[in-house]
Amino acid sequence: MTMQEIEKRRLGKTDFEITPIGLGAMEFSGGKGFTKYVLAAVPPATQDEVIKVALDSGMNWIDTAEMYGFGESERAVANGLKAAGKSPGDVLITTKWFPMLARAKSMRKSAKKSTQKLAPYPIDLYLVHRPSSVSSIKTQMNEMAGLVDSGMIRAVGISNFSMNQMIEAHEVLAEHGIPLATNQVHFSLLKRNIETNGVLDTAKDLGVTITAYTPLGMGALTGHFHRNPELLEVMPRFRRSRLRGRLKKTKSLIETLESIALEHEATVAQITLSWTTNYHGETVVAIPGATKTYQAEQNAGAMRIVLSSEQMESISAQSLEL
Repeated sequence: MTMQEIEKRRLGKTDFEITPIGLGAMEFSGGKGFTKYVLAAVPPATQDEVIKVALDSGMNWIDTAEMYGFGESERAVANGLKAAGKSPGDVLITTKWFPMLARAKSMRKSAKKSTQKLAPYPIDLYLVHRPSSVSSIKTQMNEMAGLVDSGMIRAVGISNFSMNQMIEAHEVLAEHGIPLATNQVHFSLLKRNIETNGVLDTAKDLGVTITAYTPLGMGALTGHFHRNPELLEVMPRFRRSRLRGRLKKTKSLIETLESIALEHEATVAQITLSWTTNYHGETVVAIPGATKTYQAEQNAGAMRIVLSSEQMESISAQSLEL
């Protein structure tokens, strides 16, 4: 399958067509904010290279947020797109309003700041990062609708919302004739609670895309650290402690993924991502991050792998035993 033959998916009920995998840009936070406990800073030149390789390998969208390094990630995305010679509109850009202890009326100011950091690239999809605003969901969605009407953003999403919160957001936006594009949640072979808490089923019913963040379990689902556990020593403290607890737990799952990877001449990470974005049809897309060009190319390559139903069920069964 060539780059041009990657089948795109409709983002919710919007007019956007996206690849099953996009580039998560939390890694470009510059070692600032909370991410410094999880991710090491990535040199600007490497950020540019990762973005170019991701796009050249077939991805057509990038996810960032104002809280990632206090805007550093948004600036990095804009710089990388410029370095790659991309024009506004060539790549779909997602960013998020951080609502912690904030009122919805601050959303417009935040969107303006994000627009400035991303310039000249517009905000295509704007999300409420968490359901933690002091304003009601109705007030937040009404404010979002105003941003769409003013042309500041083109589509609306949410992140980490429960089933009922997602339904409410959908209903308020529907009153404005605006579809809820996505609910961005933690979903992977290690985190499958959306399959049982109503979020996934409701997303399917409403036509809302699920965007899976941390689809590779912070690296635990790549097999990389299973083969080279000594690499944990150079990881930021929080990530190191989380990974240590996951390596022994996931040993059997990784062995299953390795076996299937051999059949496809692929990597464990690619099999993991293929399962994540195909097990539930076209409802789930993913935004793995990358700090090296080979990771971006590898992640994009997962979109060219077709797992059999038997392989996907085998992976699923092994995962559910964890």
